[in-house]
Amino acid sequence: MPLITVTDEVVGAPGGPAWTIEVFEETLPLAELIRRRVSLEIAESGADADPEERTRMTLDAFGRNAFVVLVDDHQVTDLDEKVRLHAGSRVTFLKLVPLVGG
Repeated sequence: MPLITVTDEVVGAPGGPAWTIEVFEETLPLAELIRRRVSLEIAESGADADPEERTRMTLDAFGRNAFVVLVDDHQVTDLDEKVRLHAGSRVTFLKLVPLVGG
């Protein structure tokens, strides 16, 4: 059961939190990886949030290019794309910031 590292980053800002997640599969669709990331954040924060609704909102944001997902420095662009994971994989959720006036 490999352990992977998941981080949040914002372009031009210091790195955000990092989590270690145990995965049982060698490949996962990106949408499932995002769902797990959202569930982890909700569980850790203790927030009273609906995981399904938060996941839907996050998948929507991905579709609007509000953030990109990098797996071992490779950008994954499709929610159905199978992401290959191995022990030590690093998954980065990189929030994009619009240009001023853009």
